[in-house]
Amino acid sequence: ASDRLLDPAQVALLVAGIQSVLSIEEAMDSMTQGGANALQTHADQQRHDLVDLVRLTQTNLTGGERQRVMCSITIDAHTRDVLDKLLRETSLHKSDFQWQSQLKQRFVEKEEAGLVVSQTEVHVCDASFDYGLEYLGNGPRLVVTPLTDRFYVTATQALHLKMGCAPAGPAGTGKTETTKDLASALGKCCYVFNCSPEMDYQSLGNIFKGLAASGSWGCFDEFNRLIPEVLSVCTVQFKAVCDGTTSYDHDSPTHYIMIEGDQINLDPTCGAFITMNPGYLGRSELPEGLKALFRPMTVMVPDLVLICENMLMAEGYVAARSLASKFYGLYSLLRDLLSKQAHYDWGLRAVKSVLVVAGHLKRAEPDLPEEQLLMRALRDFNIPKIVQQDEVVFFGSS
Repeated sequence: ASDRLLDPAQVALLVAGIQSVLSIEEAMDSMTQGGANALQTHADQQRHDLVDLVRLTQTNLTGGERQRVMCSITIDAHTRDVLDKLLRETSLHKSDFQWQSQLKQRFVEKEEAGLVVSQTEVHVCDASFDYGLEYLGNGPRLVVTPLTDRFYVTATQALHLKMGCAPAGPAGTGKTETTKDLASALGKCCYVFNCSPEMDYQSLGNIFKGLAASGSWGCFDEFNRLIPEVLSVCTVQFKAVCDGTTSYDHDSPTHYIMIEGDQINLDPTCGAFITMNPGYLGRSELPEGLKALFRPMTVMVPDLVLICENMLMAEGYVAARSLASKFYGLYSLLRDLLSKQAHYDWGLRAVKSVLVVAGHLKRAEPDLPEEQLLMRALRDFNIPKIVQQDEVVFFGSS
C-alpha cells in the first residue's frame, strides 16, 4: 500500500454511493434518449470493478484498508444485484418503483435565503433525509439482501411519518444489525439498549431525553421484556417526542418538548426502534397506545446463500457463488440430520464466524484451491463441538 494518507473510509464510501446512484441514473437517462444498452453496459462494467475489488483483498493491505475494501465489496455486490433486478424486470426509468424503493445517497444543491447550499441527502421512495454527518469510523457494513431492502423501505417510511419502528421476529434474523446499518447509511449514531424487567420509567425517560436532544437513534432490544407498568409510562414519554417532531417548525430557532417534567430542546432527526422476539416466556403485551406510535414489521430468516456469497467475496474468494450454495447446503443438512444439542448453532452468527476464519486462511495461503480452504475452515471450526454420536453423520455429510 502507498504511504499517502487516504480519505476517511466513511467519506470514501459515501462518495462511492453518491457516484454509483449518479452513474445508474445517467445510464437510465441515456436509455430514454435512445441508448438501448446503456444500463447493461454499466452493469457489465460494475461486475468488472467488483472482481477487481475482490482481487484487491488478496494483496498486502493494512487492517483499515482491508475493512474499507470489504465494505466497498458489500455495497458493490448489492449494486450488482439491483442492476440485475432492474434489467430482469425492465425497470429502466428513474420513476419505476424498483429503483425508487432503493436507498439512494445524493448530493443536492438547494437555494436557501438567496444562497446556493450543497448537502447530502438520502432518498427512499417519497421519504428524504439529510445525511447525519455523524462520525462513525471505519466499521463493517451489513450484506444487503432483498429482506434488508424491504426493511429499509418500511423503516424510512415510519420515520417519514414521524413514528417509531417495531421489527419483530425470531432471534438471529438481523433486526438490531439492520437497524444499525440503516443508521450508518444515513450518517446517524444508533445506541442499542438491552431492555430488562429491572429497567424503570425514570431510566427510560432519561434515554428518551438524550435521544430527543441529540437527534440520535435508539434501538431498544427485546422491548417486550419491560414490565407493563413501565411500558404504559413509556407511551406518554415517546408520544411527547412524536408530537414534537410532527409539529416541528424549521423556521423556529428552538423547539421544546416536555419529558418527565424536564424541558428538552428537540432535534427532529431522532428515531426510536423497538425489537421484539415473540413467543418467549416472561414477555409483556404492548399497550394499545404504545403500539399506535410504532410501525410494526415482521422480519423473517434472511437469505443465507446471498450473505455467504457476499462475505466470501469480501474475504477474497473469487468463486464465491458456488462455494456459498455448498456451504448453505451443508449447514441445512447438519441442522436437519444431527441431534439437537444446546450448544449447536447452524444460524447466521455461526456462519459469520466460519467465514471470518476462512478469510484468515485465504490470506495465509492464497495459492491453495478455495474449496480446500473453506473445507478446512468448516472442519476446524465445527469438529470440537460435534458430540460423539453425531461424528459419523458429520464426517459423512462434509
